[in-house]
Amino acid sequence: MNKSAIVTGASSGIGLAVSRILCELEYEVFGFGRDFTRDETVSFAEQSAGFHPVVCDLLNTQELCDAVKKTVKESEVCVLVNAAGVGYYGLHEELNIKQIQTLVRTNLEVPLILINRLLRVLKKNKGYIINISSITAKQSSPHGCAYAATKAGLTSFGNSLFEEARKYGVKVTSIHPDMTATNLYRDADFTCESEPESYLEPEEVADMVRYILSLRDGMTVPEITIRPQLHRIRRKQNLKDK
Repeated sequence: MNKSAIVTGASSGIGLAVSRILCELEYEVFGFGRDFTRDETVSFAEQSAGFHPVVCDLLNTQELCDAVKKTVKESEVCVLVNAAGVGYYGLHEELNIKQIQTLVRTNLEVPLILINRLLRVLKKNKGYIINISSITAKQSSPHGCAYAATKAGLTSFGNSLFEEARKYGVKVTSIHPDMTATNLYRDADFTCESEPESYLEPEEVADMVRYILSLRDGMTVPEITIRPQLHRIRRKQNLKDK
């Protein structure tokens, strides 16, 4: 069987960019996501024989576990990239309960479940676990403290898991991107500024995955933080009227 990778959030943004790079590196990529009908994703799937869209509701635990089980039977999974994520921002008191639950489940519970289901396989294959965390995991985030808490939890888990699994040859890395030009901020009252120096591109985050996989066997980098040169955001106008 060919070496393969599972990537969550593979239908857009960082997950899609990571999938492209893994296909370039000749991995069979099983991209988990809910919607693969966007033109960009359809075009990539048509052009890359190594990309296999897996339509899956990540918050449906049984569906997720069934998809993982099927993928493991079909391929030799060597890489797991947890790139799926959601963001809700603003004062904590203004979030509703469903938003809080979605943050915790998507950003933290799903990676923990996936790693739980795949860890024995990744130990056998001396594989890679790469979690796309956030710069907010490393600092206070008063405009999105629930989001930051889920990412801090993911990073903390990754650090502990590295210590647990390193003796088996499993490499665990948390990537902490700053402001990145994705649709993560679609429901926020802010977005990226226009200057290229004020945000990261998804492909630049994905390049960190390429770097991690290029390291010699026996070496790993537990954490990577990448930031744009400038710290600027753009406030959206009349968000509540839209």
